Amino acid sequence: MINDKSNEFIRRILNFPAIRPSETICFSSLVTSLIQLGQKICEYKSRTFFTNNKNCRNSIRLIEDILVVVKEIPNGVSRFANSSILSSLSEIHFIFQKYQFLLEDCSREDARIWMLAKSEDVSCQIQMLARAVAVALDVLPLEEMDVSVEVKEVVEFVRNQAVKLKFEVEMDDRRMQMNVLKILDQLEDGIIPESSDLKRVLDYLGIKCWSACNKEVKFLDNEIFSEGNTDMGLLSSLMGFMIYCRGTLFEVLDNVSSTQINGGSSNADQVIRFLNLDDFRCPITLEIMSDPVTIASGHTYDRSSILKWFRAGNSTCPKTGERLTSIDLVPNLALKFLIKQYCYVNGIPFVETGRRNRDTVKSVATGSVANEQAMKLLASFLVGRLVAGTMEQQNNAVFEIHLLTKTSIFNRSCLVEAGAISPLLNLVTSRDSSCQENAMATLLNLSKNSNSKSIIVGNGGLFAILDVLKGGLKMEARQHAAGTLFYLTSVEEYRKMIGENPEIIPSLLELLRNGTDWGKKNALVTIFGLLRRPENHWRVIAAGLVLLVVNLLKSFKREDLITDSLAVLSTLSERLDGAMAVLYAGALPIIVNVLSSCNSRAAKEYCVSLLLALCINGGADVVPVLVKNSSLMGPLYSLLAEGNSKASKKASTLIRILHEYNEKTYSGLVSPVFIEDQFINVW
Repeated sequence: MINDKSNEFIRRILNFPAIRPSETICFSSLVTSLIQLGQKICEYKSRTFFTNNKNCRNSIRLIEDILVVVKEIPNGVSRFANSSILSSLSEIHFIFQKYQFLLEDCSREDARIWMLAKSEDVSCQIQMLARAVAVALDVLPLEEMDVSVEVKEVVEFVRNQAVKLKFEVEMDDRRMQMNVLKILDQLEDGIIPESSDLKRVLDYLGIKCWSACNKEVKFLDNEIFSEGNTDMGLLSSLMGFMIYCRGTLFEVLDNVSSTQINGGSSNADQVIRFLNLDDFRCPITLEIMSDPVTIASGHTYDRSSILKWFRAGNSTCPKTGERLTSIDLVPNLALKFLIKQYCYVNGIPFVETGRRNRDTVKSVATGSVANEQAMKLLASFLVGRLVAGTMEQQNNAVFEIHLLTKTSIFNRSCLVEAGAISPLLNLVTSRDSSCQENAMATLLNLSKNSNSKSIIVGNGGLFAILDVLKGGLKMEARQHAAGTLFYLTSVEEYRKMIGENPEIIPSLLELLRNGTDWGKKNALVTIFGLLRRPENHWRVIAAGLVLLVVNLLKSFKREDLITDSLAVLSTLSERLDGAMAVLYAGALPIIVNVLSSCNSRAAKEYCVSLLLALCINGGADVVPVLVKNSSLMGPLYSLLAEGNSKASKKASTLIRILHEYNEKTYSGLVSPVFIEDQFINVW
């Protein structure tokens, strides 16, 4: 059999991971596979090739002629299966695979401008494959195969065609390449390109709507951050070109919704929500996998943990104990995609491994001068639309700006400098729910920029954000408002202003009480940010936060929400009034249960911090209860061995407190109160 797994992985464009047929393959299987592969290639005749059209169609005609020959080979007759015939047919099969990859790339709907830019490489690849076909046919021992004279004549014809045909960059492609380069030069110089020149390129490539243009942008973005990329400069320039076109040329945003901004569909989101989080955990660390790989036993682990297992000298499957014949790791891309989607839908951070961090790369530069200048020009254009455009133009502009601010620090900086914040604050009062949502989400993204916080607050942004937090037209807008407040709390002055506003904390608690999981998360982290100012502690306690969070802890299924809740309670418990509020809310058994049952290491570490704070601030009530709980010591000793240094110290101190209480109990010397100063050193 032919072991062809090349389609199981995401293949970079113009990369052809063809696999030679096994040396033990039988003659009839090889011929059958060769015919099937050739027929698949011939089906590409119905595809559209926006570039390299003539070269691709000449290649398909060559394949069709070769198929005529292959079909005449007496299939299943073992006497033809000598090494020279098998070798020649195997080589043709190998070439056919490369042809299929190449034709697939040339007909992709999302890589048109890239294939135009790489026309020279494409024509060279086609020329090389044609020459390889000629060589393979030249060594094919026709005399030994008893084929007809007509077939021999076809072979000779195809061989001559493969040698004589000149696969060069087509004139129209070359001319359009020059147009693109001219526009890129203009962008580099900060010159606004003529719309007619941009449209001419897009019309040539068949890009006639916003969604088609957006597909090109997504493809180029993925290519830039693919491993092994050596064309970042050109890719970045072309992406700047396409983003500029997307933002300036299309008045109608076809087939887009708020879910499409994030790369998903509402139906897909519903499916993702019902997946079992445990299926995404590494069996070794029990943490959500960021880079799942499958080993020879068929089980999947996070790459870093299984590599550590192998480097320790183990050659077995950790889950089954099965001895492995190979320690090769196969990326489980399908599972990784599901994990990323699950994390996005549920608001869980997902850390990419093995790839350049997008924000890091884009924080200072965009990869090319053309991209950088294109973004500055586009930012000015879009802000102009926000200020003076029609209602439809404003809605389209805020949608586009939301897209631009999602991942790139540089884009955010350009938009802040172009003056986007003030008109966006005006738009959060819109009675159009989609416009309000996009404007608020954009302000959330811009609030991550260090220079934007003072501009938001200076333009009366706190009042606008509060209005959305209290009465946003959609729950999404309200949760974006809470997230924006979180970033503002990173500034001490604004923590004070937000905390002193009598309506903000109650509004955050209302979102925590009735919001979506994502809204609850944003409310929790914003409250956590406010607690960095000690004066805000009594405000959140007085508002009834503690009892609400403790009650929610009983119902939370998501670990990130459990962790955030524990972080808030732990911070409050560092002070006596907070610790008393936590104890009176009946939190102690819930915290112990989380410590014993939760798989999240961060949640366990917050549990230990919380229990230690409760022991220090309410020891007489807390320690006897903890001592009686036999399930507590196991997780504590586990954290002592596996936690970070701070968590280990706290676990060690808590263990010491419990042991000392036991010793005093047995000796009859139990003290009625715990002395706080005895444990101050752990902080």
